[in-house]
Amino acid sequence: MNRTEFVIVTAIILFVAFCLGWFANWLVHRFIRVPHSDVGELERMAQELHEAEETRDQAITYLQQREAELTNQLAQTEAELAATMEGLREARQEAEMMRIELEQARS
Repeated sequence: MNRTEFVIVTAIILFVAFCLGWFANWLVHRFIRVPHSDVGELERMAQELHEAEETRDQAITYLQQREAELTNQLAQTEAELAATMEGLREARQEAEMMRIELEQARS
């Protein structure tokens, strides 16, 4: 094989490799390419996902506010209960003292 034949064979091999690469590239892009209808649907789904995330965030905020309100209300109720129990204890002690005084006065 002389020099000219070597150059021609090399050129043919490189051209065939180029054609195969171009064809492979075309096939890959043909199968990967997303149709316009799918792009629209993907955009719609992305918008719905965004709205769902906003709704979730609003629900979480509402639940946190509601939990804080209920915790505050529970603390107030417990404080009122403690005050009522203390008042009841004092009333019972006062009633016991009056009963003792009444029994002493009768005797």
